[in-house]
Amino acid sequence: MSSSGSASGSADGPRRRPPTIADVARAASVSPTTVSHSLNGLGKVDPRTRERIKQIAAELGYRPNLRAQRLRQGQAKTIALASSMPLAVAGGPSRLGFYMEVAAAAAERAMVHGYALVLVPPVRSGAALLSLDIDGAIVVEPGEDDPAVAQLRERGLPYVALGREVSPRTDAPYVDLRAGRVTELLLEHLREQGARHPALIIGAGTRHSSVDARAAYERAAAEHGWTPLVATAPEEGGEEAGYERCTALLAEHPQIDAVCALVDVFAVGAVRAVRDAGRSVPGDVMVVTRYDGPRARTCEPPLTAVDLQLDRAATDAVELLLSRLGTGSAAPGTSAAAVPAPEPRLVARASSLRVTAPG
Repeated sequence: MSSSGSASGSADGPRRRPPTIADVARAASVSPTTVSHSLNGLGKVDPRTRERIKQIAAELGYRPNLRAQRLRQGQAKTIALASSMPLAVAGGPSRLGFYMEVAAAAAERAMVHGYALVLVPPVRSGAALLSLDIDGAIVVEPGEDDPAVAQLRERGLPYVALGREVSPRTDAPYVDLRAGRVTELLLEHLREQGARHPALIIGAGTRHSSVDARAAYERAAAEHGWTPLVATAPEEGGEEAGYERCTALLAEHPQIDAVCALVDVFAVGAVRAVRDAGRSVPGDVMVVTRYDGPRARTCEPPLTAVDLQLDRAATDAVELLLSRLGTGSAAPGTSAAAVPAPEPRLVARASSLRVTAPG
């Protein structure tokens, strides 16, 4: 048996220490520096030598010291997923839904590039992002003067937005979730199903999904001769806020025959409000929502919604952020670039199907 310390011992013998760069260098008859450059894609190493060293390292079971590697490179190799959206909207008691669907896809893509993803609880105030060791962040649907964005800017960290920023001072790249187009799809579907007095319920904040939805609704109302009925509800109020706002709408405007509640938790509350008003869904009032998530699928009746293709959108956001990290573009002043999300797709369900749609 070898006594070098790197020898393999028996199953009953002393535990074998992990191989080091020196062990790989010795086995490959090269210097430790050449091994380091070969494994990290640095320096000018002959491609054949680089591949041979990688093969030898794999055979020896060498694993790089990631902590030391991060210290040398000055990187945390970690990105954050942050939002000021309250969990009542983003996840709810189950912590599933919009935010977690984004998180799952983003974490998978980040890992492909050797980055870890940190999930940050809703950033409302305080210093949630000021002490995390991260290289950058994806901010989900930031509002105007968004606290998550403010903390990232304070640290000079690069970020990208998932959903267009509404602040006029923005310079961050973003993945466009096409909120206006999503609203158009829902309203056109309601019109095809016979709606003539649809109302819109949106979040009370300044997220792009609310701002763009209102604009799309007002355009549709002008085109089709609808009387505009737009109501807002506080995001943190969750289902109860949607219920209360829809109850008031139905009492004030009994002619309403459809409700487009962009936030899915508001839509669930709206269904309950319609029934408590002695009316039926969809016979008297149709209800539709934006996000085709667990709430839309499990509501009774199931809610017509839109497949936002969030997995693709989240993947694109990670790629956009890592591209920005590669350029070191954290300083303000650069123009925002938009990456369009895939075309949204309407998912029609019982909450709005009164007649057979054309085609």
